[in-house]
Amino acid sequence: MMGMNSLSDADDDFNSKINITPLVDVMLVLLIIFIMTIPVMNHTVKIDLPRASTKQDQTKPENINLVIDADGKVFWNDETIDQNELALRIVAAAQKQPQPELHLRAARTVQYEKVAQVMAAAQSGGLSKIGFVTEPNER
Repeated sequence: MMGMNSLSDADDDFNSKINITPLVDVMLVLLIIFIMTIPVMNHTVKIDLPRASTKQDQTKPENINLVIDADGKVFWNDETIDQNELALRIVAAAQKQPQPELHLRAARTVQYEKVAQVMAAAQSGGLSKIGFVTEPNER
């Protein structure tokens, strides 16, 4: 039994002491990490975010379809009107809340002068929202 050693040999004694040096090193590293990250977590940036409300959205304004045909006639929502009636209706529409949008559609052959007159009447009457309606090219 030369190769067999007993469990009571002095060289193979089990060390029952716990080495706490690596544990202290890990704890110090964690402490340093927490010391560095806590101020970062407390640092805040003030942001003004919009507040949600439960009230209903405002009603959408109506659209006024203003058509100028090839002959220069003006149609207010499919109703023929003259220049004086146009000015009166624009003033009345400008008083509404919310203000309606004027959708202007002109034929291709209409002189630009007629379109400019309608735009000037809308501007002087107080309508601020004017949109141009075009139709795609037909091929």
